[in-house]
Amino acid sequence: MKTVAFFDAKPYDIESFKRYSCEDIKIRFFENKLNSDTVSIAACCDAVCAFVNDSINADVIDALEKYGVGAIAMRCAGYNNVDLKAAQGRIKIFRVPAYSPYSVAEHTIGMILLLNRKLHKAYIRTRDHNFSLEGLMGFDLNGKTVGIIGTGKIGCRFADIAKGFGMNIIAYDPNKNPDFCGEYVKLNTLFEQSDIISLHCPLTKENRNIISSESIEKMKKGVFIINTSRGQLIDTQSLAEGIKSGKIGAAGLDVYEEETSLFFEDMSDEVIHDDLLSSLIAMPNVLVTSHQAFFTREALDSIARTTMENLKNYFEGTDSENEINT
Repeated sequence: MKTVAFFDAKPYDIESFKRYSCEDIKIRFFENKLNSDTVSIAACCDAVCAFVNDSINADVIDALEKYGVGAIAMRCAGYNNVDLKAAQGRIKIFRVPAYSPYSVAEHTIGMILLLNRKLHKAYIRTRDHNFSLEGLMGFDLNGKTVGIIGTGKIGCRFADIAKGFGMNIIAYDPNKNPDFCGEYVKLNTLFEQSDIISLHCPLTKENRNIISSESIEKMKKGVFIINTSRGQLIDTQSLAEGIKSGKIGAAGLDVYEEETSLFFEDMSDEVIHDDLLSSLIAMPNVLVTSHQAFFTREALDSIARTTMENLKNYFEGTDSENEINT
């Protein structure tokens, strides 16, 4: 029997993965995130299963190889937290490329609707029997321009939804997708023309801090910025300054630059020492959600099913289209 060390396990992970359990693979669930301090948990295991906020650097790769771990099954689409260079030729890396593009795309449009129509404020007001409309005015999405950075499966699904609202859809992506329903433009053109900018690209060295003080300066006054991809795509300090100056009208963040030790955890009884995050959460035109855009029943089921298929393929020596070429 093969053994898999499953890191950063939450109750919903355990429930969904147990539905796809098999006799040949034993999963050991651990609440710990995978990093240099916890990697020893994987000793004597054949593979590990990791998530977005696990730190799989060169030291972790070295330790995993020493313990005889031959594969890392990422139960997510992104793998920017894996040192692929260190893993090359030593440990196989798998991912889940398309668990549910609809879940993230729908969460994105939900954030836009809430921020635009001030639904969070209206909810609180009416619970206090305050039925005033003062300060709740939004704008029609119809006819507005949404700029999408990244047109993979999620970006295209979001574009389809935005098209249903009657929005003008433009995008920037070095790799054009024939399924995209809008117009491709240069990045600076997207910054200049968009009323709403939504990020749907994987994190790379080239696009880290693609939203910076320089790019914000090129944007329309009052632009909405939505990020449901990776926190490091945005220079958070520049974002906060743009919000304070009024250049940015609203921001929806499902991910955060320094989320690793915070997101997916209950910190309600603790003091948050990240002053920048605390400042953002306190702003009335900022919505922060805890990396939950993917979090639907359908997505969790797809993640579990595909991850188990990846592990079975690895243990059986079968080629997998979900293996990352390192």
